[in-house]
Amino acid sequence: MTQATPPRLTSLSHGGGCGCKIAPDVLAQLMRNALPTGPFPDLLVGTQTADDAAVYRLNDEQALIATTDFFMPIVDDPQDFGRIAAANALSDVYAMGGKPIMALALVGMPIKTLPTETINAILAGGASICQHAGIPIAGGHSIDSVEPIYGLAVMGIAHPGQIRRNDQARAGDVLILSKPLGVGILSAALKKGLLDPAGYQAMIASTTQLNTPGARLGQLKSVHAMTDVTGFSLLGHTLEMCRGSGLRADIEFKALPWLPGVRQLAEAGTFTGASARNWRACESEVTLDATLPSVGQTLLTDPQTSGGLLVACSPEAADSVLELLRADGFGQAGRIGTLQAGAPHIRVS
Repeated sequence: MTQATPPRLTSLSHGGGCGCKIAPDVLAQLMRNALPTGPFPDLLVGTQTADDAAVYRLNDEQALIATTDFFMPIVDDPQDFGRIAAANALSDVYAMGGKPIMALALVGMPIKTLPTETINAILAGGASICQHAGIPIAGGHSIDSVEPIYGLAVMGIAHPGQIRRNDQARAGDVLILSKPLGVGILSAALKKGLLDPAGYQAMIASTTQLNTPGARLGQLKSVHAMTDVTGFSLLGHTLEMCRGSGLRADIEFKALPWLPGVRQLAEAGTFTGASARNWRACESEVTLDATLPSVGQTLLTDPQTSGGLLVACSPEAADSVLELLRADGFGQAGRIGTLQAGAPHIRVS
């Protein structure tokens, strides 16, 4: 008797990657009264500014960074799914200026639908990324779920003075982005069978590249703020930085790096539903220049998975930051704009 072909991973989920996130405006409403408050003087970073991870001071020399991230499949190859999910989870620690030290696996799988070999490959993919980062997966938790879910809870460490929050940017800072954009659009093309092998390889190379330079950027006093660009899009995560820091951002559309084929796919109508969701959450604080291409709004609100670092640094340090990033394999890293005094707002020209 011939064994049935396993289903495509992306066919088992209603969304994929960081595009699965609850919309930022909805999330803000859900969290408004959900978390306890109290005198926790050693909690250096909590929920106040929607930062990438929580940070707790252990002593004068060490702070613990803690985060968790998981989602449904963004690709059909199980090992690639595991690799992307793990890299995405580790990124939150790097974005805080820290170094991961340990992870726990979060596993939800439709046991009666997916063969053991497929689930093993997902877990192996995640383990390979953690091995590359030099940390163990020391345990975790699993459930039998309707949709496949995989991710990590990650612990990291940094000196308290090297934590880089998303709300400490300064007027005059330069904005630098380390990775190209367009992951959501490529993933939508993949689901429709429109992504060619070269496009797929470009997406995998970007989403599995670890944001390790974040730990070294945290050591630079000229780097004032940092975050990573994920499901809320470039506009959403830049706006979080603007709101937290009390600044406005000017972004140059022509300076933005893109994965190959992204603009053409968007112009042909291939994008995720999360783009519209992201736009609704930020449109009142964003101005798009009339000269932008017709798909500019869609591109700027494209949800990223395991996206790049968004760095706010002093102008005189921009070249050094770019040199550090490019030396570590981030060849498309570049300046994308500036931050200025003013009410939180983004202008894209």
